[in-house]
Amino acid sequence: MKWLRQLYDWVLSWADSAYGNLALFIFAFIESVFFPVPPDVLLIALALGKPKKAFSFAAICAAGSVAGAVVGYALGYYAWIAADGSFTGFAHFFFDNIPGFTENLYYQIKALFDEWNFWVIFTAGFTPIPYKVFTITSGVFQMNLFMFILASIISRSARFFLVSGLIWKYGPTIKGFIDKYFNTLALSFTALIILGFVVIKYLF
Repeated sequence: MKWLRQLYDWVLSWADSAYGNLALFIFAFIESVFFPVPPDVLLIALALGKPKKAFSFAAICAAGSVAGAVVGYALGYYAWIAADGSFTGFAHFFFDNIPGFTENLYYQIKALFDEWNFWVIFTAGFTPIPYKVFTITSGVFQMNLFMFILASIISRSARFFLVSGLIWKYGPTIKGFIDKYFNTLALSFTALIILGFVVIKYLF
């Protein structure tokens, strides 16, 4: 979509700004609630420009993302379901305007929360799955707030520090690899972790 590409380029343009750090925090914050462009875009650009500060950028990105996640949780908790059990106008606004966030997906996520809870947030936080969808639904389904924040801190930090670490270690040569394979590797790595805990659960 043309508008999404233009938005992507606009986010990227902040890497050359004196406000790059602040922009990174803000984009990471709002991406956890509604923004469609992942903060990795700006994180990679900033880390490439200043590799020695790559881990500082990762920390800023993680902090913004987790702070935004708490806001998303609060929106889901307080503003998603009306007193009669129906969706509020706020919920319908998200269904109508956030790409991929549908009522059908909402009910699919509910089934995932019933089964996996903590691991749903960890997976959404570390992989390319739209994080905003899960921050809001965590509040709707009243997931334990401490566990939600813990899962968010671990998964978002792991993702952003891994990206920054690759940039710090390999520089511009790794960018193409991240763009092409990172999401696949993140999904595979998360699946292995979850599989390991499932095996432990049923064997012991």
